[in-house]
Amino acid sequence: MGRTPKGRTVMEVGADGVALITLINPPVNSLSFDVLNSLKESYEEALRRDDVKAIVITGAKGKFSGGFDITAFGGIQAGGEVSKPGFVSVEILTDTVEAARKPSVAAIDGLALGGGLEVAMGCHARISTPNAQLGLPELQLGIIPGFGGTQRLPRLVGLSKALEMMLMSKPVKGVDAHSLGLVDAVVAPDQLVKTARQWALDILECRRPWVHSLYKTDKLEPLGEAREILKFARTQAQKQAPNLKHPLLCIDVIEAGIVSGPVAGLWKEAEAFQELLHSDICKSLVHIFFAQRGTSKVPGIADLGLVPRRINKVAILGGGLMGSGIATALMLSNYPVILKEVNEKFLQAGIGRVRANLQSRVKKGAMTQEKFEKTFSLLKGVLDYESFKDVDMVIEAVIENVSLKQQIFADLEKFCPPHCILASNTSTIDLNLIGEKTRSHDRIVGAHFFSPAHVMPLLEIVRTQRTSPQVIVDLLDIGKKIKKTPVVVGNCTGFAVNRMFSPYTQAALLLVEHGADVYQIDRAITKFGMPMGPFRLVDLVGFGVAIATGGQFVQNFPERTYKSMLIPIMQEDKRAGETTRKGFYVYDDKRKASPDPELKKYVEKARGISGVAIDPKLMKLSDKDIVEMIFFPVVNEACRVYAEGIAVKAADLDIAGVMGMGFPPYRGGIMFWADSLGSKYIYSRLEAWSNLYGGFFKPCAYLAERAAKGAPLVRNLKLVFVHHINT
Repeated sequence: MGRTPKGRTVMEVGADGVALITLINPPVNSLSFDVLNSLKESYEEALRRDDVKAIVITGAKGKFSGGFDITAFGGIQAGGEVSKPGFVSVEILTDTVEAARKPSVAAIDGLALGGGLEVAMGCHARISTPNAQLGLPELQLGIIPGFGGTQRLPRLVGLSKALEMMLMSKPVKGVDAHSLGLVDAVVAPDQLVKTARQWALDILECRRPWVHSLYKTDKLEPLGEAREILKFARTQAQKQAPNLKHPLLCIDVIEAGIVSGPVAGLWKEAEAFQELLHSDICKSLVHIFFAQRGTSKVPGIADLGLVPRRINKVAILGGGLMGSGIATALMLSNYPVILKEVNEKFLQAGIGRVRANLQSRVKKGAMTQEKFEKTFSLLKGVLDYESFKDVDMVIEAVIENVSLKQQIFADLEKFCPPHCILASNTSTIDLNLIGEKTRSHDRIVGAHFFSPAHVMPLLEIVRTQRTSPQVIVDLLDIGKKIKKTPVVVGNCTGFAVNRMFSPYTQAALLLVEHGADVYQIDRAITKFGMPMGPFRLVDLVGFGVAIATGGQFVQNFPERTYKSMLIPIMQEDKRAGETTRKGFYVYDDKRKASPDPELKKYVEKARGISGVAIDPKLMKLSDKDIVEMIFFPVVNEACRVYAEGIAVKAADLDIAGVMGMGFPPYRGGIMFWADSLGSKYIYSRLEAWSNLYGGFFKPCAYLAERAAKGAPLVRNLKLVFVHHINT
């Protein structure tokens, strides 16, 4: 039996002589090779038929096309069925669609992204609905537009706007696309196809222009000015993403078309697209793309057929930075929120933080004043539990104090309705310990947000062995509604993210006490792609938080934690990080960090307490050595988390590290990156360091087992892409 085609097109010819070609490949009409070949065949048939005067292309079920079918990447990267997909841009879109002797119009609704927009730009005109999304987001996947987008978009909207749309993967709505010149008219969805049909006939009758966008020049700047724009774009790309090659390659391809002509630009685009498809960065970013969309597919939960319950009202205990941030995130998605504090002063401070969070959106133009007033009205501040009798979920966000949390959960059990979800935002404390004094273990769950909670995209959903599957389903739904990526993990100290990254700062402290330089470590880690190094991060979160969370790991994993007194010593001297303007760095009025020469005396004192000697080798570490000595212990702990089943899938740990800690997505996440280096190599390095510097570096049993077999860390690792594009 032959394989089942992945998508198709259908063609209907109306009495007006217009052939309507519809792209069909649910859910977003992605452009598989089957769809592209079918499009070519439909086009050729329309051109042959005498009863066809003009052509309209549209997408089924209100979506034009979400772009090239990413599920085909695996086959391409492995040398699969089509070896040079980039050349589709010339053979199909340029030679067939754009060069056709019959006019064509794209009727765009819903999405026209990536290859979808490139197909539309190959037509002689484009009609859109007001809220359609048009863009070229390919750079998010480590590639560039490969179906002619690098050549046609600058000729339709101008070089500067085209660079912004491509380099920032920034889509525009139909209304804005019209003002830019990307589409020719904007109409209501029910008038879209009718208008497009008439527009195509008007082109045929010379009542409207017959435009070949590939050869348009009126929007292109003069060559000298264009080169200055491209030079500035290169500088910005190198500054913002120094480890990435594909943004610069995209700029080179655009320039080739401007300097040498659009056809030369198309061929250069095709070659660059093909080269990037095989790059490690593309493989990493495609892995992250699918991993992010797979986090809600939790075995034993997603397959039970449970329907999320309606959450009408949420209460939050604690109006500090985390509580106010969580309240903001919920209110932005129209959830009414009750904020409880212990006294009026703290309550007003919490309400003020929420107000400030929302006002910052108004200042940035992301929210109107009217929307601000409506959103802020969703918040109610209280000092007691009287209003908790009809809430559907409570999120506790008080300080990390076990006895305080135990008392709160005992109170919640008394004052909340029996169906109410009892969630804690704790970042490290075992949920069984928190719920020890209650009988409601089936509805206790962790809802761990990351700071700032209304900005950071990750929601770590922590389940105990007794947490109800219904509660997990409810939390997954809430996470989606408040625009977070939810990752379900098991219950333990630190859960997945904080436990996995607990060695991050410890490794840095170990290196410094053995002779490495604080600022060299931070520079090397930032150069690797992290938003900041471990010491700058400690300054940001504050020494109090660092000591409290570190204490949890020392208490629960004493055999593999590195116990340094450096941070407590500095705290005794009234250094607490950025808030006191002194930590590992010193800070000016604008919170700009600078190295502190005084740091040396604290390091020497801590070294004396730890009783370690300076190792001359660690004073001359390369950036590569620093990265490995900081991150291989993180990999080691991630292996434990994976082997213990705290994370259901290794890909969930990759997403958790990227979205919770800022691990560079173009490296694919912590486990994906580790497997690119090999289990044997990581094991051998950790084993050597453990012999030199102690048990902190000792490889765990799972890592040792995988290395002995020469096996990847991720079980059943292969290049598999699940056909699931969640829009």
